[in-house]
Amino acid sequence: MSYILLTNDDGVHHPGLLALREALNSVGEVTVMAPDHNWSAAGHTKTMHKPLRVTSVTLPDGTPAYASTGAPSDCVALVVLGVLGPRLPDLVVSGINQGANVGQDITYSGTVAAAMEGVISGIPSIAVSLDSYEASDFSYAAQVGAGVARLVLKHGLPPHTLLNVNVPARPAGEIAGVRVTRLGRRVYRDVLIERQDPRGRPYYWIGGEPPGGAADEEGTDIWALAQGYVSITPLRMDMTEYQLLQEIENWLADWSLDHG
Repeated sequence: MSYILLTNDDGVHHPGLLALREALNSVGEVTVMAPDHNWSAAGHTKTMHKPLRVTSVTLPDGTPAYASTGAPSDCVALVVLGVLGPRLPDLVVSGINQGANVGQDITYSGTVAAAMEGVISGIPSIAVSLDSYEASDFSYAAQVGAGVARLVLKHGLPPHTLLNVNVPARPAGEIAGVRVTRLGRRVYRDVLIERQDPRGRPYYWIGGEPPGGAADEEGTDIWALAQGYVSITPLRMDMTEYQLLQEIENWLADWSLDHG
């Protein structure tokens, strides 16, 4: 039976994780190692300058799990490095995240970062998100995540690659289908909010409305969600812009380190 490591960035007690765990039970042997609190927008954090602790916890359905003081990527690293024993997972699944992870979100997302950590360790990995900040029903997204997990275990993934899965927040009967997509363009509406503490010293919040995106660009993850499709985006860890290599070589033709 396949061994699946499940984590998230919303915390070990988030209902999205429990829903995905229950759905994955039919796919393989599931171990949960997740953060003990919310790490949303943590990015690909690696804790190196303070100790990490791991505790046993019980999920709301009575099943055992593990919680770590570290970030989502730390949770994956702890298991890969043997904190629970020498067996390596056959698959890392991260989610279900509360809110979509599309476009440039992947650079901020702790959910995607956990999948990246799995890929770095040579383990096929997927990240699963639900396109809603309020929804409490994760059952359909969990079914989708389990289905993608089955496909990855059956077919495998190329090295250095993960799948980023985003599910519309719609009833199952209103889902238009599944699309394989590329990354879209997020539009962030961040604003800087300045306040003062009781001693009159300024402090700041980065706030604003939820992000939007270019939903008219057909074939992107943002477009797919807007049209009611489940979006599956293959992501590769190699971020090299190959088309620019030769152009920069040309820049260097008349440039010398000695002359600036």
